[in-house]
Amino acid sequence: MPQHRPAEPDIRRYYTEVFAEADRLDRSPQGRLEARRTRDLLTRLLPPTPAEVLDVGGGPGAYAGWLASGGHRVHLVDLVPAHVAAARAAYPGITATVGDARRLPLPDGSADATLLLGPLYHLPDRADRVAALREAARLTRPGGPVLAAAISRNAALIDLTVQGRADEHNRPLLREEYATGVNDPRTGFTTAYFHRPEQLVDEFVAAGLPAPALYGVEGPLWPVLNALGTGPAERLFAEAVACAETFERDPSVLGASAHLLAVAHAGTGRSGPAGG
Repeated sequence: MPQHRPAEPDIRRYYTEVFAEADRLDRSPQGRLEARRTRDLLTRLLPPTPAEVLDVGGGPGAYAGWLASGGHRVHLVDLVPAHVAAARAAYPGITATVGDARRLPLPDGSADATLLLGPLYHLPDRADRVAALREAARLTRPGGPVLAAAISRNAALIDLTVQGRADEHNRPLLREEYATGVNDPRTGFTTAYFHRPEQLVDEFVAAGLPAPALYGVEGPLWPVLNALGTGPAERLFAEAVACAETFERDPSVLGASAHLLAVAHAGTGRSGPAGG
């Protein structure tokens, strides 16, 4: 397997000096759609409140704070110290620590459910992604869900094309990323890996988890929302949510989403929604 330069320095620098993650989900139509659909899916897939939820790679706490406000007990872990500090300040109802998704100093079965809503797409080496999933499985009580997000292999080329940034400089980089899955930071994003749906399934199984159920998060209309600058109160936004819900499990449409969400249950032979 090819080995890439360590991801951690790039990621810490990007999220500390270059990019503000705190309001990412509010800045664009696609971000608002991602947030709406991710919350809808978490509501369906997580155990009932109150549950112990471990949010690994939880950033400044957008989902952790929302889950805590709904009655869950949430512990957030993130690689970036500034994210952890921001989460603690913004959401006093959660606990938060700095940590690496591949190695967490927590006991087995610490959580009723574990989220990996960022780590997999910042680990370019498959072995590291499998290690993060294996660690999530270790930390989740038997029968509890492990939920992991991935960026779709198609997302970067679609997104930069809609933005008018697929020019003579970026187009070769985007084609290489589409071929290999490994993002070149010269495209404007940090060190990252973009998944095909079948790779996400393979990595769950390699980590000792059951084959996961896969969901397309945004569905196929997110580029249209971005191109038109659609607001969350507009009819087209509601139609995009409905479209994403309709196609969310369709294998032929999964890769049209900017993000994929996979869920499997730790210590069991089944996948899919909790209680299903």
